[in-house]
Amino acid sequence: MVAARVGNRAGKVNWGCLLTLVVLAAAVYYGIDAGFHYARYFQLKDEMQTVANFATALDDEAIVRRLRAKVDELGLPADARRFRVRRRSRPREIIITTSWPDTVRLPFYNLPVTHRPEVRGQL
Repeated sequence: MVAARVGNRAGKVNWGCLLTLVVLAAAVYYGIDAGFHYARYFQLKDEMQTVANFATALDDEAIVRRLRAKVDELGLPADARRFRVRRRSRPREIIITTSWPDTVRLPFYNLPVTHRPEVRGQL
């Protein structure tokens, strides 16, 4: 049996491992920022869906007040406070929409994003 000799590797760097760790760290760093923006989007959309589910018991002004309070709680821009509430008779449903611009920071680039949540609920 022939045994391969492994030289003295003390103090030497495995570049493949180091590069993988650097790329992973960058992905986590920038992914957290992007995830933060989309988490706020989904929290607002969830609140919009909740309000749409109770639309038969709420008037449009109460719906908008509740959603604006959620926008303030999440720290979203003022553009997100412009909700549009439409009630349709055929089919009987409510449609709630809003939109706001946002910027996601990426390495060497800022990605402009426009969030446009829309929810529908039965009346």
